[in-house]
Amino acid sequence: MHRIRPKKNLGQHFLKDKAIASRIASSLTGDGYNTVLEIGPGSGVLTSFLFQRNFPDFRAIEIDNESYYYLKQTFPGLKKIIRGDFLTMDIDSFFNEPFAVTGNFPYNISSQILFKILDHRDKITEICGMLQKEVAERICAPPGSRTYGIMSVLLQAYYTAEYLFTVEEEAFIPPPKVKSGVIRLRRNTAEILDCDEKLFTRVVKAGFNQRRKTLRNSLKAVFRLRNENHPDLVLRPEQLSVSRFIELTRWVEENMILSE
Repeated sequence: MHRIRPKKNLGQHFLKDKAIASRIASSLTGDGYNTVLEIGPGSGVLTSFLFQRNFPDFRAIEIDNESYYYLKQTFPGLKKIIRGDFLTMDIDSFFNEPFAVTGNFPYNISSQILFKILDHRDKITEICGMLQKEVAERICAPPGSRTYGIMSVLLQAYYTAEYLFTVEEEAFIPPPKVKSGVIRLRRNTAEILDCDEKLFTRVVKAGFNQRRKTLRNSLKAVFRLRNENHPDLVLRPEQLSVSRFIELTRWVEENMILSE
């Protein structure tokens, strides 16, 4: 039977290196979940190794029609191939239990994928995926690093982040112009943060939107504050850990002048 080959589109570079695919599949711990969702399987190189892991409930979501039909033909034993877009997927309708997310995430939507994961952090307990190396390093960066930023703080508030390994350009079809990085995020014990979580996000974004300035200047551009007495206001945002951003958020809430 003739098999339809998936198109190389949607900003995605398809993984061809089976050794790399095997390492990614093996990096999923399987701890605390039975369900795994692969985002954008494309030509199915990673899918084959995930399928061999025999997770009790393995699913894949693919937006491209030709890739979808190719996967259906190639993996007849994989019953749950969803034709759709993860970014518009109704997570609560598809998943009742905790699950993990994996995949070779398209570079052009990787940040959107991660922010959607954050929105559903109570169900998504683990992420093991490949992104542009620069993005992967930023997510896992510690405080004080020049790459530590908004995504570092927001994701590390709820997940333990590990940079696993680097993938060279030659591992893909077509080869990208940059290297890739594989990360693993595992849900930590913070069910809720010890502050207003929406305000926490605003404080983090305000701080890093002007990262060359001190927090005093960057927060003043967004919030009206009664005083400027907090000791961390003389620092730059990359100097604050997640816990210190949480504490700063509580202080901002106490000292914020609401608009009349």
